[in-house]
Order: sequence, then C-alpha cells, then structure tokens
Amino acid sequence: MSVLDQSRRASTDAGTDLGIRAGARRARVWSTALVVVLLASALVGISVGSASLPLSDVLHIVGHHVFATPASITWSAPRDAIVWEVRVPRVLLAVLVGAGLSVCGVALQAMVRNMLADPYLLGVNSGASSGAAALILFGFGAGLGAHALPISAFLGALAASLLVFFIARSGGRVTSVRLLLAGVAVGYALYALTSFLIFASDSAEGARSVMFWLLGSLALASWGPPLAVMTLVVVATVALLALWSRQLDALSIGDETAHTLGVSPDRARVKMLVLVALCIGVVVAASGSIGFVGLVIPHVARRLVGSAHIRVIPVAALLGAILLVWADVLARTLFTPEELPVGIITAILGAPFLLVLIRRLHATSV
Repeated sequence: MSVLDQSRRASTDAGTDLGIRAGARRARVWSTALVVVLLASALVGISVGSASLPLSDVLHIVGHHVFATPASITWSAPRDAIVWEVRVPRVLLAVLVGAGLSVCGVALQAMVRNMLADPYLLGVNSGASSGAAALILFGFGAGLGAHALPISAFLGALAASLLVFFIARSGGRVTSVRLLLAGVAVGYALYALTSFLIFASDSAEGARSVMFWLLGSLALASWGPPLAVMTLVVVATVALLALWSRQLDALSIGDETAHTLGVSPDRARVKMLVLVALCIGVVVAASGSIGFVGLVIPHVARRLVGSAHIRVIPVAALLGAILLVWADVLARTLFTPEELPVGIITAILGAPFLLVLIRRLHATSV
C-alpha cells in the first residue's frame, strides 16, 4: 500500500470515528433532554384531570410515598388517594405502554425491512382483542379472578403470536416476507373473530365495553402484579433490544449483509419475534389497542439521532413514553368528566404523520 493510500485510509477512519463520536454525543444530549421532559410531563399528567391539583401537593404526596419525605401528612386523604392510587399508576402505565410500543416498532421495522411496519403487524393485538371480547361478552376466563381481563387478553395475544410464528416458520425459515404475511393473515382472521363475538352477543353494554377497550384505554391502571409484570417485561425488552442493536442494524440492511457480518437472520428474527410478541401481548392486555405509536415514534427517533439502533432504541422509548403521557392527559381532559379512548388521540396525532411519510416514500421511489 502506498503512502498516499495509507493517508487516505487514515483520513477515512478518522472521519468515521468523528462521525460515531458526534452521533453518540447527539444521542446523549437528546436522551438527557427527553428524560427531563418526561419527568415534567409525568408531573403534569399527575396534576391535571377532572380535579386538578397543585404541583406542590403532587410533589409532596409522591415524595411522601416514595421517600417518606415529608414525614407528616398535611393534605387530605381524598387528595392522597387521587394522586397515589389513581394518577401515579396511570401515568406509569402510559410511560410503559408508550416505551414498549415504540421500541417494538423499531425492532419490527428492522426485522421486516418495512418502514411502515408497526407492532400490530404481528396480529398480536387482534389476539388480545379476541381474548378480551370472549371474557367481556361471554365470561370465558372469568374464573381468573380480579385480573381476568388482562390475563385473558394476554393469553389471546400469546396464542396469536405462536400461530404467527408457526405459520412463518412452516417453510423452514422465518423470512421478513413470511413474517409480514403471516402477521397480516392472522390479524385479519382474529379481527373477524372479535367482530363475530360482538355480533353474537346480546349484551349492548358488553359490546360497548369491548369497543371502548379496542380503542385503547389506560383506565384499568392500578398498583398490583399486572403493573409489576409489565414494568419487568418492558424494561427487559428495551435492554435486550439495545443489546441486540448490531443485529438489528444488520437485519435492516438485508439478509445477505447480515450473513457477511456473522449474524444469522433466521435465528435473530426468531428470538426478536418472541421478545416483541411477549412485550406487545403484555402492553395490549393492559391498555387495549393503541395505534400509531409504534409506527410514528421510530421515524422521529431516527431523524433525531440517526439510524444506529443503539441510539434509536433509548430515544424511541423516551419519545413514546412522552407521547402517550400527553395523549392520556388529552383523553382525560378534553371532554371532562367524560373520557376519550386514548387510541383516538394517538390516531389523530399519527394519521397526518403517516400521510407525510407515505408522500416522502413515494417521492424517493420515483
């Protein structure tokens, strides 16, 4: 190699290193800023509602329960119950649902190499909806106790994800095309099953409850095992996807490139499919079908910090959490004392973004 070639290579390597460091620095700045915004959004989400509370009272109540500071209680018992028993678990649920849907959207778009993919591509939400409808309308699974609805929804989601997996793997390989088609087919079939259950039921109130749940709601939030399990699953999903970020980078480029980088596309897709299906199942079981979060947020995160998944995943989790906290605030306050399904808010916010995205994809393909 000549001296000139060595100089060019050294210059290229230096430029690459500078680009990586600049990207990492930008990701740290955005992550720090988004953490601050999320904390502020959570405080506002706890404060506002049908009965708005001063931020000072919110800080005192949360501090008393978490840090035992202040030690003496100077506020009323109803105000304490509103903050700690109702709004804090609801805001926490919004954070978990938004983060879970967003990182699953990031993973799915890389796995199937489709920028219009979202977490409901796998048909898991349709399975959860069928499980919930069977319980609400016909009492199937009522013996599961106080948490029968989320458990029934999760079992339906688990059955749907297993069905998608076996269909996608029937040819011996889990390719992006098989995964996409299997998810769409299972999703439509289970959506038809849910519609049939609603049609076959003679309970108007039950049908209304199913429809409200299908549009997404965080009204079931409460302290208890379901929230603890969801916290564990979402945190584990974010951590594992960050750990597998290089494999996601390889899958997003293509299977041949992944092979050359030492990544087995089939093996990577299988383990990621299992993880994503588990996370989506838990999220949908707790909140119903909330659309557009897993579609919109990954694109926003990539525009902020680039396409490297090690940076995209944490930023997407924070953005999704912030979006859903504010969507829930709007759902609770726009028509007080009535509450809108939060899925309506996310659809209103996400639909224009989807139209813009489709136009850009069309422009780049022409």
